[in-house]
Amino acid sequence: MDNETKTLGDRIRDARIRQSKSLRQVAKELNVTPSYLSDIENDRRVPAEAVLLKIAQLLGLDFNELMSLAGRFGEKAEKYVRRQPMAVQLFRRIAENNLDEENLRHLLAEIDKPNKEKKT
Repeated sequence: MDNETKTLGDRIRDARIRQSKSLRQVAKELNVTPSYLSDIENDRRVPAEAVLLKIAQLLGLDFNELMSLAGRFGEKAEKYVRRQPMAVQLFRRIAENNLDEENLRHLLAEIDKPNKEKKT
C-alpha cells in the first residue's frame, strides 16, 4: 500500500512499528488506553486534535498530515472559518471543481506567497 492510500490508522501503526514500540507502550506514553489506540490504528475512532499532536510528536509524524487524514481542520482553522465565511466558499468551490493534488499544491503555493515575500 503506497502512502497516498494509507489511512490515519495505517500511518500511525506503521510509525509505531518502525520504532519497534508496542501498542501498550505507545498508549502509556500518550496517556490513553491501549484499546483507544487500537481503535485509532484500526480506523474505528478519530482522535482529538490534542491527541493527534501528541502522536505526531511521539512518533515523528507530520501533524498537518495527521490532521488531514483525520478530516480535522483544527481549532484555529475552525475559528477562522467562522470569522471569514468566504473561506467556506473557497473550500466548497475546490470540492465542486474536484481539484486534484497538483492543483491543490499550486493553490497552496499561491496562498503561501505573501508570507514568503514578507520574509525577503
